Amino acid sequence: MENAAYGVALCAECGMVSSLHATGGGRLVAVACVNGDELPVMPCGRCRQLLWENGGPTMLLRTARGVVPMTEVLPDAFDDGDLAGRS
Repeated sequence: MENAAYGVALCAECGMVSSLHATGGGRLVAVACVNGDELPVMPCGRCRQLLWENGGPTMLLRTARGVVPMTEVLPDAFDDGDLAGRS
């Protein structure tokens, strides 16, 4: 869902991850983001981070160049390992 002010938009990926948490779901294994013509589109940066945190480095994403692991989508991802030992 997009608004005229993109900062208050709610991407479909955000809704999916929220639903995952609300229903007690586990980890994402594979995700496909498509436009109205069912062609693959790349998630925005915020959503790439959400996908990483809820699917991890091996989660697969369908892209215009094929199915790739998150390590190719977000090669230098920030995750909970970066928070270890920090208070």
